Amino acid sequence: MDYTLLDKIIYPSDLKKLDYGQLQTLAKELREFLIESVSKTGGHLAAGLGTVELTIALHYIFNTPEDKLIWDIGHQCYPHKILTGRKEFMSSLRKKDGLSGFLKRDESEYDAFGAGHSSTSISAAIGYEIASKINNVDNKVVAIIGDGGLTAGMAFEALSHAGGLKSNILVIINDNEMSISPNVGAMHKYLTRMLTSKTFSSIKESGKKALGNMQTIKDIAKKVEGQAKSLITPGLLFEELGFKYYGPVDGHDVLNLVDILKNLRDKSGPKILHILTKKGKGYKLAEQNPITFHGVTPFNAKTGITESKKVLNKLTYTQIFSKWIDEMAMKNKKLVAITPAMREGSGLVEFEKKYPERYFDVGIAEQHAITFAGGLSCGGIKPIVAIYSTFLQRAYDQVIHDVVVQDLDILLAIDRAGIVGADGETHQGIYDLSFLRILPKAVIMTPSDEKEMCSMLTTGYNHKGLAAVRYP
Repeated sequence: MDYTLLDKIIYPSDLKKLDYGQLQTLAKELREFLIESVSKTGGHLAAGLGTVELTIALHYIFNTPEDKLIWDIGHQCYPHKILTGRKEFMSSLRKKDGLSGFLKRDESEYDAFGAGHSSTSISAAIGYEIASKINNVDNKVVAIIGDGGLTAGMAFEALSHAGGLKSNILVIINDNEMSISPNVGAMHKYLTRMLTSKTFSSIKESGKKALGNMQTIKDIAKKVEGQAKSLITPGLLFEELGFKYYGPVDGHDVLNLVDILKNLRDKSGPKILHILTKKGKGYKLAEQNPITFHGVTPFNAKTGITESKKVLNKLTYTQIFSKWIDEMAMKNKKLVAITPAMREGSGLVEFEKKYPERYFDVGIAEQHAITFAGGLSCGGIKPIVAIYSTFLQRAYDQVIHDVVVQDLDILLAIDRAGIVGADGETHQGIYDLSFLRILPKAVIMTPSDEKEMCSMLTTGYNHKGLAAVRYP
């Protein structure tokens, strides 16, 4: 494909030279380049396809890198990398000495905060904003977080803090789970643009002043406003936390996003913009199966078929675990499986189908997963927590305080232990052995083959106390 506009852009300063009407064409080119590039290198595809328009709008309106864009996790960061001086290096993605698959501060000044784990963006954004105030720096700070990232308690801790501080940050919720509903039509688009405009704000403030000495009417008006909002917006929770809520809006309408972000950029106080996007947008195969195209190896862009060749026709350790837990659940009615949002990655797809009443996906909530397992254990149930090594470290206090101190009966099935390769430093499973082996009474095992794996899992299941089986 001919990338007429995209080839002119090296940095966001080049993007700002484009006419407003050219942004839709740029979005199409950027999406096509992303598909072409990732099909050759592998990487995270579906999430980035869903944030093409948002990325363009953010860099078009905000003055990056002085203004800070903080992307949660980083799965959706490829369009950002392409527009910030790294387009020509995308062929090195996730390779030795090449571009990271996530945000890295030492890779680019446009990567304001590194990440690989979920739900850190809002906390980092608050820190950036406070630092700017102390340093007398006048810049804007934007956190972009997915609806999945909001399942973690850390995100709401940060929202509560920002609301209490009367922070000026803008939080963009990239919601790719909801379908774009009818209220994202022309009327809703107009209303949202109007609600974010300076004209509406000044009229609203004038009205408040006029009602200032008429307390009864003012109280009635406030109640009516709140009740009306509850009928048309899902944002009352965020408003209770001190945020002004705007949306939901179509996250694939780049021109409307530009207008809204322009209106919100200079508004004071904490703000939330809720956008609705489609994971895999613009690539039919990814739209139909976003889970498959979340993380991919090199593939044929026309067919979607992977081009990597399997050297060995053997089960992976994850597949061995999947087979073992299914068989063990048939014999043990009190076996329960828990995962923090990693059903596919941890091999629990079949378990959920066969034993839905004994399967619990708690979302991106590793701390809750461990203490939830502790409660199950106290109730006479045997919980197995299937978790990646890199994510277990987020729940270390719960492992100590809620499990080990009370000598509770839990099996940790620790996947992706050891060096994991392309996902890089944020996902290496190299710490679990060190932080688990210091715990009293804990049994930690590492298998070398399928037979040992099954034996160790069974040993861990029958052990009374904390047991962990770690495998690559």
